[in-house]
Amino acid sequence: MIFRFYKEETAMNLETPTILKKILARKQQEIIENSALISQSELIEKITLASSPRGFANAISAKIESGEAAVVAEIKRASPSKGVICENFDPESIAKSYQLGGACCLSILTDVDFFQGSNEYLKLARKACQLPVIRKDFIIDEYQVYESRAMDADCILLIVSALSAESLSRLHELALSLGMDVLIEVHNEQELEVALPLNNSMIGINNRNLHTFDVSLENTLCLLDKIPRATVVVTESGIHFQSDVRLMRSKNVNGFLVGEAFMRTPNPGLKLQEMFR
Repeated sequence: MIFRFYKEETAMNLETPTILKKILARKQQEIIENSALISQSELIEKITLASSPRGFANAISAKIESGEAAVVAEIKRASPSKGVICENFDPESIAKSYQLGGACCLSILTDVDFFQGSNEYLKLARKACQLPVIRKDFIIDEYQVYESRAMDADCILLIVSALSAESLSRLHELALSLGMDVLIEVHNEQELEVALPLNNSMIGINNRNLHTFDVSLENTLCLLDKIPRATVVVTESGIHFQSDVRLMRSKNVNGFLVGEAFMRTPNPGLKLQEMFR
C-alpha cells in the first residue's frame, strides 16, 4: 500500500519546489522505516489509548469571536533556510511560556531531518499545557495521519503543494474521522482552488515562496477575497512585528501562526504578549 501511494499520489511535478521534492522523498523513506518498527494496525490500536482531541479549530474560532487575535505559537528548533533558531530548546518550558503568553494553540515541528523536530517534542509540549496542538510535518500518507492521532495530535497540517487533489481529500477525510482538525496550507490561487472544495473550516496561507524562500505578507492579502468569509484564515510566515499584526487585523485576518519571531527570544511567551497586545 505504501509503495503504491508513493508512485501514484505524491504530487511532485515540475512545479514542485526543489527543497520540497527533497523533503517529500525523505518522507517516503521515513514512512517505510517507521512502519517497519510499528505497523499501521498497531497505530490504530494505540489511538484507542490516546487522549481526546482538545478542539484546535474551536479554540481558534473562540479566540477570534472574543475579539482577540488567535495565535498558533510554534515550537521549532531549526529550519532548512535559517539553520538552528533556538539553541536552548526545551519544548515543555516553551509550551508553558506560550500558554502564559496567551497563545490559543501550539504548532509542533516533528520533522527530524530538515527541522530537527521530533514526535517526542509534540508529546512533551502537549502534556506540559492545556492547549490544542497541531502536528506540523509533511504528511503524505494515511500512516502519518494515524500516527498523528496516536501521539495525541489535535490537528494536522496538509500542504496542498505536497499532495494530489485526490490524496488531499482522502487524508483530510481520514483526519476528521479520527476526531482531528485539519489546517490546509496554500501558497497561491491555484492551490487555493484545490483546497476550497473540501469546505474545511481553516485555510492557512503561507507567505513564504517555496521556490525562492522570499516572504511577502501580500501573499495573504491577495488571496483573501477568494476565500469564503466563514472560513478562518491563518496567515503563516513573515509575522515579526506589531505592525505586521496590525496590517493583518485591519484586513480582518485574525489567525496567526508564528514561530521564528518568538523562538529567537529568551522568553517566547513574553514576546507573544508584546507583539499581540
